[in-house]
Amino acid sequence: MRILLLTQWFDPEPTYKGLYFAKELQKQGFEVEVLTGFPNYPGGKIYPGYKIQLYKKEVIEGVLVTRVPLYPSHDQREIGRVLNYVSFAVSALVYGVLRAKRPDVVYAYHPPLTVGIAVSLIRLFRRVPVVYDIQDMWPDTLRATGMVSNSRALDIVGRICKLVYRSVDRIVVLSPGFRKLLVERGVPERKVDVIYNWCDEASMGNPAGEIPKDFFGSGSFAIVFAGNMGKAQALDAVLVAAEIVQKKAPEICFVFIGGGVEVDNLKSLAHEKNLHNVRFLQPVPMAEIGGVLAKADALLIHLRKDPLFTITIPSKTQAYMAVGKPLLMAVEGDVADLVKAAGCGVIAEPENPESIADAALKLFSLSSAERNAMTERSKEYYKSKLSLNVGVEKFAAIFRQSAK
Repeated sequence: MRILLLTQWFDPEPTYKGLYFAKELQKQGFEVEVLTGFPNYPGGKIYPGYKIQLYKKEVIEGVLVTRVPLYPSHDQREIGRVLNYVSFAVSALVYGVLRAKRPDVVYAYHPPLTVGIAVSLIRLFRRVPVVYDIQDMWPDTLRATGMVSNSRALDIVGRICKLVYRSVDRIVVLSPGFRKLLVERGVPERKVDVIYNWCDEASMGNPAGEIPKDFFGSGSFAIVFAGNMGKAQALDAVLVAAEIVQKKAPEICFVFIGGGVEVDNLKSLAHEKNLHNVRFLQPVPMAEIGGVLAKADALLIHLRKDPLFTITIPSKTQAYMAVGKPLLMAVEGDVADLVKAAGCGVIAEPENPESIADAALKLFSLSSAERNAMTERSKEYYKSKLSLNVGVEKFAAIFRQSAK
């Protein structure tokens, strides 16, 4: 069975459903062709060894990859990013309709306004079933993150999304809340499946890399947040919690690893509050982050209070659970339910410093045996419910059903 895997981002670019996914599909007996762009994310510059051309075929670790031209850009200018998305959609549509060997199923990976439209037209012209993977609920995500605030534009986005969802054969979402919302918006329940994302298991399961020199030393209880620090993460509330914790248990420290638009503001706030129990570290390569997380005593996830985030499962959740450290989960909804089901952490109310501080103190007060038990439950839950192998088996079943 032939699968055309259509995604704008693919290795060597960072992506969740990339080479790792394609190789596992081939192990399941599928023939896979990847249709993607020339690598330029996240810097917006074409990677060394590549140049824009009409199309390029290459084989990466046994997987056939076809690259089509796009406008490389990932800066803050809206026109550049629009051209980046639209140019790939047009190129993918032309290749998918005119040149690609006819697949049994097309699998398309986000976003709806570009990839979604292109794959809907490929389905129309090639008459092949489409499985569409939704990673962000548009227009909700655009509104919640502030990327788009114009109500008319958001309404247009919503209408286009409905057309895409109506045209494809099956939809895969990352959480039960996403599925519920789509059904409420008129998508047939039988059409929507929940498949949880997985993590880079090689990096998380075999941690490498050295601990940064400015990491807190022995005798401290390190709660680590790793990833983007933007407005959606609302980490100023965590710094207020750190101020509370500093007075009650100075052994507890908070380590923030990564970059983002709010880093400088957060550093300033920590300085103003004279927080001795807070560190900000530079981003760590994915191949090494597992080693840093493995040295933490607990791992933190925090998003601001928003209806969208109650149905979102942040991708770092799976990475944290694969590493196996106790979680301080300060997000409501589906992801909190996941942590409760796994029994691998303590839940706090987002943007509530007192609740976050109480959760940190509770984790600190647990015995080593209790925290070790959380570690084992976390790893086991990931392996049985969230792992790559589990996810690919579910995708394989959907692909076979769709091809029939």
